[in-house]
Amino acid sequence: MTTTAAAREGHIRIEGLTKRFGHFTAVQDLSFEVEPGRITGFLGPNGAGKTTTLRMLLGLIRPTSGSATIGGHRYADLPRPLATVGAALEATNFHPGRSGRDHLRVLADTASVPVTRVDELLELTGIPAAARKRAGGYSMGMRQRLGLAAALIGDPQVLVLDEPANGLDPEGIRWLRGFLRHLSDQGKTILVSSHLLREVEQTVDDVVIIANGQHVRSGTMVDLHGTPGAVVRTSDADALAGALRVADVTSTLQEDGSLVADTTDLRLVGDVALRAGLPVYGLEPKRADLEQLFFELTAGTNRNLGDGAETPPAEASSAGAPAGSPPAGPGPDGRPTTDDEGVTP
Repeated sequence: MTTTAAAREGHIRIEGLTKRFGHFTAVQDLSFEVEPGRITGFLGPNGAGKTTTLRMLLGLIRPTSGSATIGGHRYADLPRPLATVGAALEATNFHPGRSGRDHLRVLADTASVPVTRVDELLELTGIPAAARKRAGGYSMGMRQRLGLAAALIGDPQVLVLDEPANGLDPEGIRWLRGFLRHLSDQGKTILVSSHLLREVEQTVDDVVIIANGQHVRSGTMVDLHGTPGAVVRTSDADALAGALRVADVTSTLQEDGSLVADTTDLRLVGDVALRAGLPVYGLEPKRADLEQLFFELTAGTNRNLGDGAETPPAEASSAGAPAGSPPAGPGPDGRPTTDDEGVTP
């Protein structure tokens, strides 16, 4: 496949997407795009509509209106879904009595993938030692790795992952970060929902933030970090601000007493402070905190925290499925299998 063709196949477009469950609107007129070769973080408070959106993208829930396409096609219309999209929406989508290796072998056989791919993925995801153990005995972190291996069985161009870092220890999270970067460097499209904001900040290239089912903010991490600068703390901020002006550097006094200088040259700020005879207690690059930005954008907007707030059925459980029922997901052939609850005719 040519680079152009792969990019076209891997482009995700969400346009005017809306989903209503009775009188409850889980997702409302949502639009965004995910580009190939980049990791996009999909963020929002619990109940914001993230999982509902991902399920509509994968054909598990029918939209009330709008569209969700991959390479210009609905998931249900993809000729080879497992070779186009790999998805891991839940870490329990396997038979608990079947070994991890056998779970992957079933998927490989369905997708006409050589069994050697199974052993390759077991190595890649770091679970070869547990491959012959029953998956029902796996830890949450091991289940996440098995789910990721299953999503990659057909070597898809697109990966859709819902909270993939859940249950991973710090070493596992670091491994996941490097693994996703390796995949994106191969030109794959990666859409990741997560509530681990600081981890997302170290992993993704782009961010889409939603609240109450609506788009709130999106952009590259570079854009969201805002104008670069230097944060400096000293004993006399006003004196340092004056010294910086002499060096043609403007600065702004912050509420906590620090100065934000409009330069990325930390050495320059330090030299100015030294010449002015001022001690420096702290000097670091200015970066917007994704967690702070997230809470600023979504503060007071979580529809599930107010009095009498309804809980969106698709976010509270598996698209309204009764507790304890098997999770809905792509069937053995990669086609969607879904119950009828909450699906608009």
